[in-house]
Amino acid sequence: MKLEELVEQFALNVAAQTDAIWRGDAKTGNKHARKYGAAVDKLLAHGDAGRDALLVLFKHERMDVRVMAAAHLLRYRTAEAKAVLEEAAKGEGLVSFKAGQALKRWEEGTWALDPG
Repeated sequence: MKLEELVEQFALNVAAQTDAIWRGDAKTGNKHARKYGAAVDKLLAHGDAGRDALLVLFKHERMDVRVMAAAHLLRYRTAEAKAVLEEAAKGEGLVSFKAGQALKRWEEGTWALDPG
């Protein structure tokens, strides 16, 4: 599968998980979480080329997709990822909370989404 297709799978499933959460459908949300997790694992298996492919999502129309991509790229593109997360964390709601939590874990030194 091409890197672009994996990035698309990641974005579609992050958005689908968020939508399922808003509907109160945890089972479907978890299904989509597994799918975007598998996509990001395949991207990271490609090393920096896979990480670079995810960068396009920093400009995605949906904040949840931007936040999840930034959370996974904190180690690789720290300044850019932190900027995305900091902007998102200024808001309210679940996605803003997730952005704030990613930043908190990063600052604590407990973040481990892409240990390198």
